[in-house]
Amino acid sequence: MINKLHYISQQTATGSHTDNILAACDAGCKWIQLRIKNETYENILPVAIAAKKICDQYQASLIINDYPHIAVAVDAAGVHVGQKDMTVAEARAIAGADKIVGGTANTLEDILVHVKNGASYIGLGPFRFTTTKQNLSPILGLEGYQTILQSLRQQQIQIPIVAIGGILTDDIPAILQTGIHGIAVSGLITQAAARQPLVQHIYDLLNQQ
Repeated sequence: MINKLHYISQQTATGSHTDNILAACDAGCKWIQLRIKNETYENILPVAIAAKKICDQYQASLIINDYPHIAVAVDAAGVHVGQKDMTVAEARAIAGADKIVGGTANTLEDILVHVKNGASYIGLGPFRFTTTKQNLSPILGLEGYQTILQSLRQQQIQIPIVAIGGILTDDIPAILQTGIHGIAVSGLITQAAARQPLVQHIYDLLNQQ
């Protein structure tokens, strides 16, 4: 089951990836994606081991961004691949049939390729401009989501679609009306003054559908 709220880890001036993952889990997040860019396998592995330990304590699912070998090594729930990385099919071949494999998409065509390659879910974005990601794809906004999800319905393709990219709490009801399964956020939770009430509020909004 793909959770409706994905927390994407980030390193900040005040906290490491594991600090922020611990805080997110403590606030009630049940789906964590460890996203470390431009680092070696050797440097990411210990962070992934620590993240897995935290997620196990809180019974949260851990997804590793880009590194299926690490997902296997730490027995994470799965792996998520970006558009510039390996294909979902390649990640699936490494991770195995029982792992969750997600893929990033910006267009309907991207989604169709991921579906064909056996993706478990799609991260579709960006919803709006975000500083978390470099080389940002074209912004989709609500209209982009509506158009893409309508096309998927017409083609009778059912796969959980998770919206990502600069999403704020106030955006959630309108995003869900497009048929989106859930949302992925990073800074919204990392930078929140009171994380637990925020996470509870987000879950309340996501579960109203």
